[in-house]
Amino acid sequence: MLENKVVVISGVGPALGTTLARRCAEAGADLVLAARTVERLDDVAKQITGLGRRAVAVGTDITDEAQVANLVQQSLEAYGKVDVLINNAFRVPSMKPLANTTFEHIREAIELTVLGALRLTQSFTPALAESKGSVVNVNSMVIRHSQAKYGAYKMAKSALLAMSQSLATELGEQGIRVNSVVPGYIWGDTLKSYFSHQAGKYGTTVEEIYKATAAQSDLKRLPTEDEVASAILFMASDLSSGITGQTLDVNCGEYKA
Repeated sequence: MLENKVVVISGVGPALGTTLARRCAEAGADLVLAARTVERLDDVAKQITGLGRRAVAVGTDITDEAQVANLVQQSLEAYGKVDVLINNAFRVPSMKPLANTTFEHIREAIELTVLGALRLTQSFTPALAESKGSVVNVNSMVIRHSQAKYGAYKMAKSALLAMSQSLATELGEQGIRVNSVVPGYIWGDTLKSYFSHQAGKYGTTVEEIYKATAAQSDLKRLPTEDEVASAILFMASDLSSGITGQTLDVNCGEYKA
């Protein structure tokens, strides 16, 4: 799907970001890995080289213009081109009602989720225009509901969606596609740890919490990291060459767009 393409992934953490990097490499891509924690990037880069593909790890705070400029420079020096940008950077939301959420926290959420993705997209636009490439913004099912304590997070992710749609229109003339993937709960180590914490807090089991959560979906299960990665790879690849400005939900039927 991504044979001989160069893919830049931001927010390469221990969960979806690492799975994405592995899946892109298995699909034939060379990688540029960006995140603030350099040690983790080096570990993922070793996994990629073990799969027979190249990987460049660049410690990057995407809220810093100079560091983003360095990321672009190192990407082009390493490969001479960029075909795909996946904006996957994530920060745990405040989990407070909007009435009790500080403006500083809201600004931080928007700066990373929205302006960070925009900063990366702006900076990589010349390279993506040359390759007629694609941008995939990883969103969240929080945009599909209005639950207490998710206000600041929903504000940021809703702005990310609006930005993605606008960029699809603006960059389309340059041959750049911009799409969004909207995961539900993603079943992996991170969610397992959270469910384990909740189980201890409420005197139940991880299995019961999983069952109750999955009961809201049509398939009665939660999507895995690999299933979410598959949707992102589809949007990144030429298989979706006629698709831009669209949003693909991956939630096993929990919410309908």
